[in-house]
Amino acid sequence: MSITHSCAITANTSWYLYNFRKNTILALLQKGYSVVAIAPYDDYSQKLIELGATYIPISIDSGGTNPVNDLATVYAFYKVYKKHKPCITLNFTPKNNIYSTLVAKLTGVKTLNNIAGLGTLFISESLASKIARVLYKYSQSKAHFIFFQNEDDRALFKSHRIAQNVKSDRLPGSGADLSRFIVSPAPDDGVTRFLLIARMLFDKGIGQYVEAARVLKSKYGNSVEFRLLGFLDVDNPSAVSKAQMNTWVNEGVVNYLGTSDNVEAEIAQVDCMVLPSYYREGVPKSLLEAGAMGKPIVTTDNVGCRETVDNGFNGFICEPRSIESLTNALDKIINMPHSERLKFGINSRHKIENEFDEKIVINKYLAAVKQLLNEA
Repeated sequence: MSITHSCAITANTSWYLYNFRKNTILALLQKGYSVVAIAPYDDYSQKLIELGATYIPISIDSGGTNPVNDLATVYAFYKVYKKHKPCITLNFTPKNNIYSTLVAKLTGVKTLNNIAGLGTLFISESLASKIARVLYKYSQSKAHFIFFQNEDDRALFKSHRIAQNVKSDRLPGSGADLSRFIVSPAPDDGVTRFLLIARMLFDKGIGQYVEAARVLKSKYGNSVEFRLLGFLDVDNPSAVSKAQMNTWVNEGVVNYLGTSDNVEAEIAQVDCMVLPSYYREGVPKSLLEAGAMGKPIVTTDNVGCRETVDNGFNGFICEPRSIESLTNALDKIINMPHSERLKFGINSRHKIENEFDEKIVINKYLAAVKQLLNEA
């Protein structure tokens, strides 16, 4: 194929596009499409250029509710689409799904959206959430194709009569890169190490994890360790502050590792991945990557999370918001022989290979893009 079709790909951070959609961008480029990456400027914007994409900075107040800022974002999308004239836009993250879709409709660009978890959007009764629901309902009816990451979100759209006439399909989250994330057994040194990777939000179950750690540290002392990795003090009402994290670390309950571009090195060291989230997830990337590396998983019976665990086979599912349920599940991991944890981990790897290989996601994207462009 000669380069005749231009694909835009948009998200609320360049970090997201690079870390979650790098291989999708590469696959599009390999198929002969030109790719325009549209996201706010950050440390990862240059990396998008190095992949071979044309990078366009755009201002998106991802956590904000100021309509003036959002109008500026709409206008910025309009200028980009008029200038670069992409044939299709692949949107990720909530505001991109809304505003890029509306502008794409105005400018004759086809739209392929990804609903990766709906957070508190359909739970909260705040004015901002009500407005967002109206915008979702209006904008998603203008999309040409929607990918959902779990059946719960798909059912939610159906129950709210959103985008009923738009073609849709389910993806296994954003998938795991099985060539990058390989089986890496934890050391058998008498210490059981747990890791939680996420934005440091209380909605992700950080508070429950810390409380469970406190109980289990008092019971097992230094033979257990609880680690946290991810962005701290983010722009979100549920964010954990630096002061709060420092209090926990100084108390000796958890170790905070900051952020990392090499998460596989951190996952390799631990015995179990934990995510006690009660946030409406898509399918958490950290659980898929940990599963690919052969780690048992402890997570909640929550949208997007439960898909990653067959209870008692490759990990344990606990009740959302329950410190006791989480503590009991982690205690089971601690009391397993090392060989049993490794067996759970191999079961995780097989589950990810069979259900969550990133190639499944990329192939579905390539097929959907081809289909929509052929309909042009």
